Amino acid sequence: MARRKGVMSEQLKMEIAKELGIYDTVQTEGFGSVPSRQCGNMVRTAIEIAERSMTSGLR
Repeated sequence: MARRKGVMSEQLKMEIAKELGIYDTVQTEGFGSVPSRQCGNMVRTAIEIAERSMTSGLR
C-alpha cells in the first residue's frame, strides 16, 4: 500500500515537537515512538497555528 504525502512540513513538525517537549524522543527514536496522545496534541497545535495565521491574514 502506498504511503500518502504528509500535510505538515518536517520543519513545522519539529517546531511543534519542541513546543510540546517531545523533540528529544523524536530525534532519538523517531515519530513512531511518540505516544498517540502526543500526536493528537501535535495535530491540535498545528490547527491552532493555522487558524492564527488565517485570522492574522484577514486584518
